[in-house]
Amino acid sequence: SVMSSLKAAFALAGSLAIGLGTVGIVAQISGTPGTIDSHVAAAKAAAGQDHPALFDTLCSPTALRPPARGQAPPPAAAGAARGPAPTGPRPAPPRAEWYAEPVKVFDNLYFVGQSEYSVWAVTTSEGIIVIDAIFDYSVEAEVADGLRKLGLDPTKIRYAIISHGHGDHHGGAKFLQEKFGTRIIMGAPDWDLVERGAARTPAPKRDIVATDGQKLTLGDTTLTLYLTPGHTAGTISTLVPVKDGGRTHLAAAWGGTAFNFPRTPENFRVYINSADRFRDIVTKAGADVIIANHTRFDGTPKKVAALAGRKPGQAHPYVIGKEAAAKYVTVAGECARAALLSLPAAGN
Repeated sequence: SVMSSLKAAFALAGSLAIGLGTVGIVAQISGTPGTIDSHVAAAKAAAGQDHPALFDTLCSPTALRPPARGQAPPPAAAGAARGPAPTGPRPAPPRAEWYAEPVKVFDNLYFVGQSEYSVWAVTTSEGIIVIDAIFDYSVEAEVADGLRKLGLDPTKIRYAIISHGHGDHHGGAKFLQEKFGTRIIMGAPDWDLVERGAARTPAPKRDIVATDGQKLTLGDTTLTLYLTPGHTAGTISTLVPVKDGGRTHLAAAWGGTAFNFPRTPENFRVYINSADRFRDIVTKAGADVIIANHTRFDGTPKKVAALAGRKPGQAHPYVIGKEAAAKYVTVAGECARAALLSLPAAGN
């Protein structure tokens, strides 16, 4: 069944991490003290004015207390579970519903995603690395044509890091692989996940399997990949160095967000452990920028608008500071703790 397959995938992620000696990914959590309300309050405090959409999504009553079996669920937030998975190839919605203009965000970082789903293109001295590949129906218009609009060459896309194996993030990977020879990078369990869903979303040929702490160097730029299972068993979170004039910054991309996995205590503990670990990585590395794979989570629509009117010397809207960047992952972890405590028998 789908449930047993997902449980097996999460178990595989744990065994892989232990086999690699990855300290902290699936370590036993010492406990989840407090109450649902105290963790929601901690998440709200961490969200502040910087991360309201993340808080509203993960700490909403629907996210924390899904309807009991047999009850009709309320309208789900984008990215949340929506009942039985549809079958057959994904139909392409009207272009007006998803198209977004490409935007230069930093000197070496470009947004080439849809209105709701992000693709980030990192330019280097030896080519381009993209993070995520959106849907198969939109990848050519947004990524390939978007890069051209920005004066960049899509044939130079050397790597695509797929944050996790859901169709809204990997759907265009097959196109990039076949059209431009792009090397595709995914976590091991998500390669399996993508292949199982190939009837719904085109699957690229199996290529590079991400490892924890992997350094991906292309020319003058090095990205660092971390295995952060939770949203899926093979979720990848990434640190990306970016430039703004003469200033350098570090962007953090949390690879998977919503709680649309089997709601078991162990799965929430895996998610919490990954959030805690990546928060510590973000803090130690000094990341001061958050980029997300859903535009609402990092406030891309407002920030892109602010960029358009930015004057010389003004602050960069994506540079939120080291403390606020770490708090983004804190929100995810605290809401997950609240969701864990909301499970039957308090998740213990």
